Amino acid sequence: MPKRYNLTTLNRKIHYWGSIIIAVPIAIALVTGVLLMLKKQSGWVQPPTVKGEKMGASITFDQILAVARTIPEAEIKTWSDIDRLDVRPGKGILKVRAENRWELQIDTNTGAVLQVAYRRSDLIESIHDGSFFADIVKLGVFLPSALVLIGLWITGMVLFFQPSLSRAKKRRARAMRFDVLDEGA
Repeated sequence: MPKRYNLTTLNRKIHYWGSIIIAVPIAIALVTGVLLMLKKQSGWVQPPTVKGEKMGASITFDQILAVARTIPEAEIKTWSDIDRLDVRPGKGILKVRAENRWELQIDTNTGAVLQVAYRRSDLIESIHDGSFFADIVKLGVFLPSALVLIGLWITGMVLFFQPSLSRAKKRRARAMRFDVLDEGA
């Protein structure tokens, strides 16, 4: 005869085994999430943004590429070596992110290189969401782990509130019994 589970036992088993199954991916997501939350406070994760001499932008695309080529760490030779440009005219700065994750901050008016630093935040973000490993890991491990974590949250709330609800139910039943006894007297 198969073993029967009541709802509480089943809930505890789901909570127990679900926690074990998702332990590694959720630990990775938690640690990288903390790093991403602190990226503006940590120059190691993301280089701090410096300010240019004045607001606005007068530098040309040809000048940007020429300046970027002068920085050996960035290994920029052509536009295909550049991942993206982040223009901030209000701060008078332009960020050039190389494909190898080096970031150059250039004054948008003078073309002077204000800072060169390695940017880890994009790498940490790709580890955080699982895309660093492969799309199959992102969708086959990290996404199901997130869904299981939602389930664990739900079962955890049930486990947390269930004793209080049971006690309240027993108090109401006891109170009803006393009411019935009082009416019969």
